Amino acid sequence: MVEGASTRVLTVPNLLSLLRLAGVPLFLWLLLAGGGAPVTDVWAIIVLALGGISDWADGKLARLLNQYSRLGELLDPAVDRLYILAALLGLGLRGVVPWWAVAVLVGRDLVLAACLPLLRRRGYGPPPVVYLGKAATFLLLWTFPLLLGGLQTGWFADLCRPTGYAFAVWGSALYLYTGALYLAQIVRALRAPRAQPVEPPH
Repeated sequence: MVEGASTRVLTVPNLLSLLRLAGVPLFLWLLLAGGGAPVTDVWAIIVLALGGISDWADGKLARLLNQYSRLGELLDPAVDRLYILAALLGLGLRGVVPWWAVAVLVGRDLVLAACLPLLRRRGYGPPPVVYLGKAATFLLLWTFPLLLGGLQTGWFADLCRPTGYAFAVWGSALYLYTGALYLAQIVRALRAPRAQPVEPPH
């Protein structure tokens, strides 16, 4: 947790995160409802790109405005996970991403999520987000629009296709690697002795 994070809810970064959250079902609907029509794919790419830009913006604003909050610390990475999940499921249903890749990447998040109740029982919160984890999320969030762009025709699609595959390989590898880092943090926390409450002075 960031030192000095407050319990405030109504902050500019939190409002941006809530807008990003509202974009998740819209993105998934555009991805699936259009049946692969170029127009809806373009709108899906725009929604995903706006989600990525606002992800960068809410962190920047939290620093500039000194509006760190506990809600923001939880909401920001949760929305990232939801965008990745929505994109994986949508592209899996459209046959763009193989189902084994969907299972591996979603499984990574499910394993980490299953560990959170164990951490809470020992008085710990979620492991702090590492820089490589943000980098992996960034790569994956840009992988999906590139893969969508590669489904179209023309020179731009020809450019998107290999670039999207490169982002997919590096993003997936880094995503799994950082998952292992988080899991190692969790194991160390669970193995550590439980902190004893401080006795009040007599």
